[in-house]
Amino acid sequence: MTEKERAPILIIGAGAMGRLWAGLLSPRVSVRLATRSTTSATLQYTLVHLEGHSERIEIGPSSNAPPGSVLVMTKAPDAESALTAVSSHIPPDVPIILFQNGMGSQQDIAKRFSQRPVFAASTTEGAYIDDGGRVIHAGRGTTWLGPLTTTAHTRLDQTMITLRLSELDIQSDPDIEGRLWQKLAINAGINPFTALIDCPNGEILGHPYFEERIADVCREVAALMQASGRPVEAQSLEAHVRDVARRTAANSSSMRQDVRAGRTTEIDMMNGFVVQASVIHGLDAPVNCELTDAVTHLKQD
Repeated sequence: MTEKERAPILIIGAGAMGRLWAGLLSPRVSVRLATRSTTSATLQYTLVHLEGHSERIEIGPSSNAPPGSVLVMTKAPDAESALTAVSSHIPPDVPIILFQNGMGSQQDIAKRFSQRPVFAASTTEGAYIDDGGRVIHAGRGTTWLGPLTTTAHTRLDQTMITLRLSELDIQSDPDIEGRLWQKLAINAGINPFTALIDCPNGEILGHPYFEERIADVCREVAALMQASGRPVEAQSLEAHVRDVARRTAANSSSMRQDVRAGRTTEIDMMNGFVVQASVIHGLDAPVNCELTDAVTHLKQD
């Protein structure tokens, strides 16, 4: 069987990351996109690769043909309902890979679909859609994959092979929830600042609004991780945030893109999660609370 003869990969969500992965996978395997739209039109767009060259991508609409893998790339608040809407067309042994930011939605989905092979992916790839509708691959990173359900363990190797068809850096981590905590710290330390300052990732570095708050953001996340059995140094989290901001300097975060487009953001799954989880552990997270309120008010203005 050639790669193009494999069962198609279904990508749920046609935002920047969904389109990036669709474009990178499509030369080697059939890809289908499921979106909110009811249209059956083919999706066409331009993908600008890291090296600067452009490629025209054409992805067919979703169909009832059973997929071989499912990549869920919607926003965190939409993930469970979007997956549920197509779950009757997904065979029970097909791997489901969750790419959501923040914390909470992955665990809810794994619980609901506990008999299926459900994975979480934590990626530092950077991508955004520019004003002309082009998908810009703005930063090279690593995508970490790990099982969230018992049945996922036996499908890990094959799922890694499938994701590597993208030619991105794909690694496995048996403690994927640890990766999700690290990604939560990165999201909480970058996304709200890019939305509030209205700038690409790299421009938050050195900005007074960021510099006055980032140490406290990381201290509050570290305290929560300590209380949750994930001890980490706040300074280490801050160093990681700064490193990712530098490496994805040209990227426009998903939260900034959402605010600019008037869409609901994932703030409640990022800094808002830190606030709510801190309350449960008897901790205070005033700076994460400030950022949550600021982004919430920003999107309502």
